[in-house]
Amino acid sequence: MDNAKVEIKETLKYGKAVFAKDKIFKGEIIGAFHGETYEAPRAMLLPDEPPLRAGRHAIQFERNKWRDGKVNGVARYIAHSCEPNCGIKNLFEVTAMRNIQAGEEITWDYAMTEDSDFRMKCECGTSACRGIIGAYSMLSPAIRQKYKGYISEWLEPA
Repeated sequence: MDNAKVEIKETLKYGKAVFAKDKIFKGEIIGAFHGETYEAPRAMLLPDEPPLRAGRHAIQFERNKWRDGKVNGVARYIAHSCEPNCGIKNLFEVTAMRNIQAGEEITWDYAMTEDSDFRMKCECGTSACRGIIGAYSMLSPAIRQKYKGYISEWLEPA
């Protein structure tokens, strides 16, 4: 299910990340989380050891449930940004929110799916950076409106 227009590349900033090889159009699916499912009473209790690293590469889809990306699949290597070019559709699909140019890094805002105790320092470096990667509940009404249609339906049912 990985889009052939993207590739995983090593970065100096934070390890592996995903970049567009060719122009990607709004609405295209970049990749999907189709790995192992985890249940935990708290996000911080998810396994975080290689090769799974679910605590860093999983997407929340219910109150205490997360799904990992497939090993070597692009979904698990898409970085967070407070100014993302992708969002989430159908619980597990990372989808372009706008046209993405060749060479551009693929990103999504982890708060689009997360509503847990997960917190991590944000280093996205955008002018919109909130400083903390966290939960949907931490997003302002303006950001929620900006992301409308790309926030996981478990958080914002249609």
